[in-house]
Amino acid sequence: MNDAGSVFNRRTNRRKFVKNGMIAAGAAALTAALTPGSLSAFGRDRDDDGAPITKGDIAILTFLSALEEVEEDLWRQYSELGGTQDNEISGANGGNAFYQAALQILDGDMSQYVHDNTDDEISHHRFLNNYLASKGAKTINLSENFANLPSSKADGALQIGRLTNLTQLTIDTSFWSRYRSLTNPDFDPNAPFVQAVPSLNMKQHTAIPRSNADTAGSVISADPNNNPNTLSTHLQAIAFTAGFHFAFIEQGGSSLYPTLAQKVTNLEVLRILLSIGPSETMHFQTWQDKAGNALPISDTDNIPGIGTGATVTFSTLSQAQGETNPESLNGDTLQANLIMPEPTHLLDDDLGPVAIVRPTSTKNSGAVTAVQGFVNDGLFIGQPKRFTDILFDLANEADNAKREI
Repeated sequence: MNDAGSVFNRRTNRRKFVKNGMIAAGAAALTAALTPGSLSAFGRDRDDDGAPITKGDIAILTFLSALEEVEEDLWRQYSELGGTQDNEISGANGGNAFYQAALQILDGDMSQYVHDNTDDEISHHRFLNNYLASKGAKTINLSENFANLPSSKADGALQIGRLTNLTQLTIDTSFWSRYRSLTNPDFDPNAPFVQAVPSLNMKQHTAIPRSNADTAGSVISADPNNNPNTLSTHLQAIAFTAGFHFAFIEQGGSSLYPTLAQKVTNLEVLRILLSIGPSETMHFQTWQDKAGNALPISDTDNIPGIGTGATVTFSTLSQAQGETNPESLNGDTLQANLIMPEPTHLLDDDLGPVAIVRPTSTKNSGAVTAVQGFVNDGLFIGQPKRFTDILFDLANEADNAKREI
């Protein structure tokens, strides 16, 4: 509780963040502290094992709340344009019919899935903040100071400030082969997992229409059964980019929650992580399945005034390519319908392979790695350095938490 190395206690860090003008969003988050009181919240008694909620527990919950707020922000953008439109999420702003139609090439229910994933992330952030408040700890509200990035100008987008940038993404699609390999990144963090879409991991790509120029040339048919929609190759490429980005985002939470759960002391906090974490895995399973339906197309983003010049090429993943052995050590089986995790080694090779979420080793900096992954993805292009400084400090606190027995 009194770790001298904690940013909760280091005066130099506190002065630094106040000096940088982070009082509202940063210092409030980084000076999270418990107040004396019962472990029950909102007047309801809950089962626990008597172990106190430690500073490490609060650090983990605080970091996860911040990360869920980031996810809430990006999913709201996806839902406004491509999700089912209702008053629950986007205020029934109408959405973007062209973008919705392009996403539905991946699956006819994509709009509903996008809507529901958004609803889930909103609930995660809200619940974690409510729980922190119930324990007398500071809550997280990054949007108060940092939701300043511009919105899409395409039809359907609300014109409000954003935390995340979905228009300059460099997407790591190695998650695809990581789950189709016998290799566990816990044993070899530098294992050369193959990119499902190599071109997405180079240069910058938009996953949402930035303006109506990105949907130009597309036609929505009044009778798609007899007269199919005509969607531009460029718009399809944007939607397919989103499909792989959905899976990239959710695979991080799939492994982050079980990794951090191993550092938790209080049983109730452990229950929270073990309850939220599997929902992230359900998201990932859904999205990697749908991404595999992308059509083989190629597009160069040369839209005047907004294009990045990046070229993306999607190939057919419905059949095995490259190594056809599902137990390849190289993770180079790209077969689209291999959506269950291929068994891999856990703890010790002598125990034999087992199907698991990966990676989950606490020896690696799971929280810091998650933030760095988002940075590398381009989600925070346009944000000031102090925004990522806050996330990295919260991540370090979570990674440094230790289970107290």
